Amino acid sequence: MQPGSDRRTWQRYIALGDSFTEGLSDPAAAPEEFRGWADRLAGHLADASPTGSVEYANLAVRGRLLPQVLAEQVPVALAAGPDLVSLVAGGNDLLRPGADPDVLAADLEAAVVAFREAGADVLLATGVDPRQTPIIRRTRGRVAVFNAHLWSIAARQGAVVLDQWGASWIQDARMWDPGDRIHLTAEGHRRTALAAAAALGVPVGGDDTDWRTPLEPAPPLPPREVLAQEWAWVRGFVLPWIGRRLSGRSSGDGRAPKRPQPEPLWATLSPVTRS
Repeated sequence: MQPGSDRRTWQRYIALGDSFTEGLSDPAAAPEEFRGWADRLAGHLADASPTGSVEYANLAVRGRLLPQVLAEQVPVALAAGPDLVSLVAGGNDLLRPGADPDVLAADLEAAVVAFREAGADVLLATGVDPRQTPIIRRTRGRVAVFNAHLWSIAARQGAVVLDQWGASWIQDARMWDPGDRIHLTAEGHRRTALAAAAALGVPVGGDDTDWRTPLEPAPPLPPREVLAQEWAWVRGFVLPWIGRRLSGRSSGDGRAPKRPQPEPLWATLSPVTRS
């Protein structure tokens, strides 16, 4: 585990952020609901807990910018008295031309300081290297600068970092929703939760190591099919995204957090397995 805490179990975990933490493209049992890496991490925390449960809230809402996360979610999380928070935000900001990663990082660090002073451990996450995604790869420099800040923040404040930039498996296109290419599939969320547990030092039974293993290489696609996929992505995601930006709308307008209050989440493993 990285420096920051010697704990391996937590009793109240609150997840903050945007669509990544809300869990988009990882469908849950109920229609129009999503599971995601944070829900899965909460399950691992419950399995590792000596009490067999963890109190868990997920305040993340799709489309949220970092200032919105800091203004809307951080005060709620602080009031709930967590011993662990995941604070993953800034990705939507960095997609916008003119975004300043230095300012974003300074604002994020202030929230990290507040949580650390309140006695909570903090999990941050770097952005994924967008080098393989057309258009979005134009943000690579801003993402890299923001990521460098995250590591420095973690060193100064005793936080833990989930390193997505350096994860080779996450560069596989099959880990991403083909419709938008910015949200992980269920398998991507599963692996991310295991990577987060590993960064925190949380023991996980069973499939705790396979997340590091890349998928078998996919057969190459015919150029015509590649072109068709590119056009489908531009038509289905890029153009609507630009339309929302121009009109000042967000995909999260009018949405509330899916799990606004800390509620018990029970272990799925037996006490023998947990020990």
